[in-house]
Amino acid sequence: MATIPTLPTLVPGWYPPTREHWELISYAWQFFPLFTAVQWLVDYYPQGKTSIDSKFNLPGKWAWCFMELPGMLTVLYCMLTIPRQENIATLPWANWTMAFVYSVHYTYRAILSPLFLNPSMSPIHPTVFASAFAWQLVNGLSLGGWLAGYGPKTVYDWSGHLYYIEVGLVIWGWSFLGNMFHDDDLREIRRSALRRQKEKAVAENKPVEGVDKLYMLPKNGLFHYILFPHYLCEWVEWAGFWMVGGLHCVPARSFLLNEIATMLPRALQGKRWYIEKFGKEKVGSRKAVIPGLL
Repeated sequence: MATIPTLPTLVPGWYPPTREHWELISYAWQFFPLFTAVQWLVDYYPQGKTSIDSKFNLPGKWAWCFMELPGMLTVLYCMLTIPRQENIATLPWANWTMAFVYSVHYTYRAILSPLFLNPSMSPIHPTVFASAFAWQLVNGLSLGGWLAGYGPKTVYDWSGHLYYIEVGLVIWGWSFLGNMFHDDDLREIRRSALRRQKEKAVAENKPVEGVDKLYMLPKNGLFHYILFPHYLCEWVEWAGFWMVGGLHCVPARSFLLNEIATMLPRALQGKRWYIEKFGKEKVGSRKAVIPGLL
């Protein structure tokens, strides 16, 4: 295997973390769901459908990009620095595989989706930006430390685990495609509305109104049964990721559970928003995020 390139240390002891600090971060990160309890009590999330007018709001596209990038950058940074401080010559191919699929997801989610694919995005309040940025940073340190050598150190540690790696990658791949499919169904609502607006603007010689706050009930794919299938697909995606790492991969498990703890109350809040905007009759029997259950 090739020698791992290195980068300079930015915050000694913490970025990248020493083993002792990484163990503390990873242990504490398991208790993050306790902090999400406030989301069940306070119906307030100033972003997307539930964004608010504020002079402090940040542009949706760029704010989303910069608050979602720290996780991916931190994982890669850890993998290029920790091996040097731990005297690890090489990392297992499976570690790089996990880092690769993680980076693929966040390249799509943090760069391609907001900056190139989404016709528009609602503004994001600084409180949401700061909390998401911190979430990504801590999650990146937890995952990055494990993948950079605090988890399995040699390829032989993965022997006997190849079946789970293969199945996990298949689950990850199909769920990632499902995530993109349902994201694109939401985008098409605004893309088609924007096309109609442009045609009308040309015909009437008027400016295009824009589609920043345009929402409709999507109907394709799992949208027939739930209002947030892209959330569900992402959870299954990271369940597959956890399977690749194995049950002993605490950072991957924390990643999945912390995502669910963060996104589940938002999905239920989103269902209330849909009912308020479109009425119970139009929402029908659709659940928030788990077909037939929740």
